[in-house]
Amino acid sequence: MKKLFLFVFLFWMSSPLWAGKVITDSIHSNVLDSTMTYNVYLPTGYELSSQKYPIVYLLHGLYGTYKDWASKANMKEVADELIETQEAVPMVIIMPNAGNPDVRNQWNGYFNMPGWNYETFFFTELMPAVEKKYHTYTDKNHRAIMGLSMGGGGSTVYCQRHPEFFSSCYAMSAWLDNKEPEVALHGKDKLYYVSKSVRDHSAIDFITNADETTKQQLRSVRWFFDCGDDDYLVDLSFKIHQLYAKAGIKSELRIRNGVHNWEYWHSSLRLALPFASIGFRK
Repeated sequence: MKKLFLFVFLFWMSSPLWAGKVITDSIHSNVLDSTMTYNVYLPTGYELSSQKYPIVYLLHGLYGTYKDWASKANMKEVADELIETQEAVPMVIIMPNAGNPDVRNQWNGYFNMPGWNYETFFFTELMPAVEKKYHTYTDKNHRAIMGLSMGGGGSTVYCQRHPEFFSSCYAMSAWLDNKEPEVALHGKDKLYYVSKSVRDHSAIDFITNADETTKQQLRSVRWFFDCGDDDYLVDLSFKIHQLYAKAGIKSELRIRNGVHNWEYWHSSLRLALPFASIGFRK
């Protein structure tokens, strides 16, 4: 009996005292005519309380899926640790699906394009559904968005076009613009359309052409651009930061040692969740 008690005690002591969980859920989209799967991070104590939590939308990149942040960046462990040390507040994190590794034959992207009205789905179906299902706040001050590469560009453009929804935007290695894509020899495949959608929804063009009313609205969002010094997209982070400064919009810029990979985005997440939490605490 003593041995059993000792075993249970040691097991309890070895278990993390602060451990959220990641679950998989889905929503049927009438806009996309498809069942859309997503992951959700729920902080410790979520199921034991009816309190409301801030919400973060965490977007994956091109060639990725909703599984990536949990499987490739250990986001649950990062969130658990930051919440336990009070560097981040307890929050619900939604990791939606906007892609498929087969980028030439399957739809990818966060913007509307022929046959894939993802932005409409995100704002008219996904956001209302998850914020109703999970007990989260539904106001701007308790909602943030962040992502990597294609998701970093998506996060930035969503905040530019819908600043009334988000308190913070954290863009990692962001794909913010694109040259006009070339048509492949076999014709326009789905990679062509996602590349063209980034060109058509250029975050660089948006701020370059913004009027004063738009600039004033963008000042209500907290902006952070984070990119590796050897990342092939680093010039875009420099450029948008400079354009924001010229427009009188405050943004943070971090150019750290790194490239376009998961090691970098794992470290970015450790900065992004505390950044969003600063806004949530206000």
